[in-house]
Amino acid sequence: MTEPTATPLLDAVHVPSDLRRIPEDRLPQLADELRRETIDAVSVTGGHLGAGLGVVELTVALHHVFDTPTDRLIWDVGHQVYPHKILTGRRDRIRTLRKGGGLSGFTKRAESEYDPFGAGHSSTSISAGLGMAVARDLKGADNRVVCVIGDGAMSAGMAYEAMNNAGAAGSRLIVILNDNDMSIAPPTGAMSAYLARLVSGRTYLSLREIGRGLAKRLPKFVERGAARAEEYARGLAMGGTLFEELGFYYVGPIDGHNLEHLLPVLKNVRDADQGPILVHVVTQKGKGYAPAEASADKYHGVSAFDVVSGAQAKAVANAPSYTKVFAQSLIAEARDDDRIVAITAAMPGGTGLDLFAQAFPARTFDVGIAEQHAVTFAAGLATEGLKPFCALYSTFLQRAYDQVVHDVAIQKLPVRFAIDRAGLVGADGATHAGAYDIAYLGCLPDIVLMAPADEAELVHMVATAADYDEGPSAFRYPRGEGVGVEMPTRGHPLPIGRGRVVREGTTVALLSLGPRLAAAREAAEELGLRGVSTTVADARFAKPLDRDLILRLAREHEVLVTVEEGSTGGFGAMVLQLLATEGALDRGLKIRTLTLPDRFQDHDKPELQLAEAGLDAKTIAATALLALGREARAALRA
Repeated sequence: MTEPTATPLLDAVHVPSDLRRIPEDRLPQLADELRRETIDAVSVTGGHLGAGLGVVELTVALHHVFDTPTDRLIWDVGHQVYPHKILTGRRDRIRTLRKGGGLSGFTKRAESEYDPFGAGHSSTSISAGLGMAVARDLKGADNRVVCVIGDGAMSAGMAYEAMNNAGAAGSRLIVILNDNDMSIAPPTGAMSAYLARLVSGRTYLSLREIGRGLAKRLPKFVERGAARAEEYARGLAMGGTLFEELGFYYVGPIDGHNLEHLLPVLKNVRDADQGPILVHVVTQKGKGYAPAEASADKYHGVSAFDVVSGAQAKAVANAPSYTKVFAQSLIAEARDDDRIVAITAAMPGGTGLDLFAQAFPARTFDVGIAEQHAVTFAAGLATEGLKPFCALYSTFLQRAYDQVVHDVAIQKLPVRFAIDRAGLVGADGATHAGAYDIAYLGCLPDIVLMAPADEAELVHMVATAADYDEGPSAFRYPRGEGVGVEMPTRGHPLPIGRGRVVREGTTVALLSLGPRLAAAREAAEELGLRGVSTTVADARFAKPLDRDLILRLAREHEVLVTVEEGSTGGFGAMVLQLLATEGALDRGLKIRTLTLPDRFQDHDKPELQLAEAGLDAKTIAATALLALGREARAALRA
């Protein structure tokens, strides 16, 4: 453990107004101290490091130039906001990042007035910022609105929809394009900084408006020609023609780590009486920390690590991750079927498709942060007889729901949805929790919806999806490691809509969908110790339901408890509807449905989240006892 380095300037900054009193020539020192503090904090908590290190100077410059929080500063996605949080009154809690009761890893309105918009998904900042700018204009206010969006987020159509709308609306809006990966600009340097300072300054903008005023007195074709000539000339010198066509005044590119370049340009655009402006800054992920700079993924997400060596403190896995099992299973299927292709939306590593791409590069498609396109692209592939597996996180599939309905389900196209991060996700919290996919997919006609109880079941469900050609199918699986069961050498297709009984009893039936089966088995052991004979069943399918199995459980037991790591309105609701329709509730069956709570759960350790949600073994057992009318306090205390 190294001794903390002195941070005299940072120690004096409690809120951004303190930062604005620091002389500009001392801001580089403040940036250095802020970078060290960020590295030290994330070494304790883990989290998103590389993105934050890349915007340290930009964060300092923005809070120095703009009057936050009166001026609205909106960060896209939120991966890069740790330095922002340190400067905005949250330094004393920065080592609680992503811990239960601590700071969120993303911007969060409830956390600070300096977070005007919450972000966990990408590409929303310009839309939200335009809304704030238009609201400002309607109210007759005069504050600035600044959106910071990364080049990766610019691969999403929503960003361009917002820019198109902003360009047409003409409201004063400043967009900072943080270019740290795409290399969409020529090399930055003194000349580029000079040009950016020149064209963002009052003199140039005033002359530009005078020229436009004169041109308006000339015939229309001359006016249009003059405007296009001016934009074309700036485009040749600086780039940015695309943004000009969308109605933005383009400034840049400039070095995002050079405060002498950043500060004058930001002041110019702050003071410009101009419509939407885009400032293009070039940064480096992981800047200032050698292990992050050298890392292929720029330390995007890290566990706690040693600051000196950069070595991350990761626990040894006892079982393979569900993500890796999916990837390996899909590779095995694809070796025997050249019609299988895989699609990801900018998450090849997160979904395991980086492994698939190594085996089948020509059959792997990364479409960028564009889930809507990913789904309809997969639909197009399916129309031509291919077998597309569209691998997305549950929380990101939400962004393409219309495409799932209209472009896949209505047309009964056999697109296979591999839904990663289904259920709770620990430190990433509510924005990334896969809580709703059972409910929003289960209501669609003719879809097959599966959930494996363990990693071996996932192997079989990949094979089932590959074999099923009659319409859309989906299988949801959690983040993290499996439970350590024996793995099959190859998956085999499961009978569609059939569950299985893993333990027979007579009084209570626990019907689990997905990986809560292990907790249900543990609950059955607890109930057995209390003299309650318990059946445990694995539903396997949320749709179609195993009608015969469910009706048998209802007929032969006093209590039926459904268990799922999903929201209300999901599997339990579908079981209830079946039982009500069949009259099974009229015979005195006591049924309880255990789901995630009907609220957004904050980040915490996964096991604590599950206990809070009431999906742990103790609560399952206690629920059954209460339904039976027996004393459950002992179970709750145990």
